[in-house]
Amino acid sequence: MKGEPEAAQEAAPGPAQLAVPTGAAANAAVKAPTNGENKPAGGKEEEGSTAPLPDRVCISGLPEYYVEKKLGKGGFGQVYVGRRVNGTKQKDGPQANYVALKFEHRSSKGCNYGPPYEWSVYNSLGGVHGIPKVHYKGRQSDYYIMVMDMLGPSLWDVWNSQGQVMSQEMVSCIAVEALSILKELHAKGYVHGDVKPENFLLGQLGTANEKRLYLCDLGLATRWKDAVCGTHVEYDQRPDVFRGTVRYASVHAHLGRTASRRDDLESLAYTLL
Repeated sequence: MKGEPEAAQEAAPGPAQLAVPTGAAANAAVKAPTNGENKPAGGKEEEGSTAPLPDRVCISGLPEYYVEKKLGKGGFGQVYVGRRVNGTKQKDGPQANYVALKFEHRSSKGCNYGPPYEWSVYNSLGGVHGIPKVHYKGRQSDYYIMVMDMLGPSLWDVWNSQGQVMSQEMVSCIAVEALSILKELHAKGYVHGDVKPENFLLGQLGTANEKRLYLCDLGLATRWKDAVCGTHVEYDQRPDVFRGTVRYASVHAHLGRTASRRDDLESLAYTLL
């Protein structure tokens, strides 16, 4: 996990007991803020677009949320804290007071003026162990928006907060849990395509899931198994096309070859190293 985080590029067993960060690590977590801690982010623009983000999000009459601080960005969209206008005491689930709002502009590569490709992946992977839950999704103005569970710090955050050192025991727990998530993802016919420390998150602090591991950002996920006939997709190689994050990408990804399960496993190995 050396160096600075890199952005992605395009061209069911029980959870392992991961250590919950404290002190500086807890401060680095993507956690729900207290009321009034953050100013609304309305008026800010999504990177690569000219349309301002809304001050509030309300999709088809579903719960309304204030748009607050920015949490980060994925391959195609950006994620902000959403605070429910009519506050609740729930910490997770569809009635949670704080959620993660993922914005993707309708003209982004992932949308192509239609619903984001990532939506179809989440639809296919609903209920899969270690995949964040999407509670609502829809379009508001120029943005497609997903309302998701708020999660905790990424493995990148935890590693940096601990002086860029992790115990052998914690790395072992991460490896076991990550392999469990990838096994179920692959069983559904998908490869993630961008396995790296920034895309593995712990559960939200203070909840029953704070020691669980989650794999997020499915914008680069692709099928390794044909949805109709169930066979491996046709092999191809395009050296001029790269998908993923350079530091953690497999050798085959760098060569522009069709993504397969082995590529996720190779990227996981680089992540653990």
